Amino acid sequence: MCVFALGTASSETVMPRMTQKLRRAGCRDDAVGLVLPTGYSFNLDGASICLSIGTLFIAQAVGVDLTLGRQITVVLVLMLTSKGMAGVPGSAFLAPSATASALGVIPAGAVALLLGVDRVMDAMRVATDLLGNCAAVFVVSRWEGALDRDRAAQALKRAGPARP
Repeated sequence: MCVFALGTASSETVMPRMTQKLRRAGCRDDAVGLVLPTGYSFNLDGASICLSIGTLFIAQAVGVDLTLGRQITVVLVLMLTSKGMAGVPGSAFLAPSATASALGVIPAGAVALLLGVDRVMDAMRVATDLLGNCAAVFVVSRWEGALDRDRAAQALKRAGPARP
């Protein structure tokens, strides 16, 4: 399943299968049905991390010294711009150029430095987003008392198929 997500460069392609697996792993339907789809729009951890690191790399590569305040601004802007990338494979490459233009310090053309490694970075973004969304479902299920711990332990140990 993770290979399919990496191959399509989108964690949304495996959402129906993840929904089934999380339900079989002991998470209640209402928690899975609310948290997982919401996570695909608002819990893009991998995108935020990769974009922030990529933008800071670009600044360093072109010799721009960013103050701590500018670095924090970069991270905050990218946290916001990453929210609009859900469902569009490869769209994460556009956010650093928009951020570079918004800051006015980093040349927007320097974003091309990331083009050669964007496919590898995209795979890491997808994997991190997928795992982050699954972890969020488990955390919210636990908080709400909607987690069947025995089924979760069985599914996580791979002791056998967890049946509803």
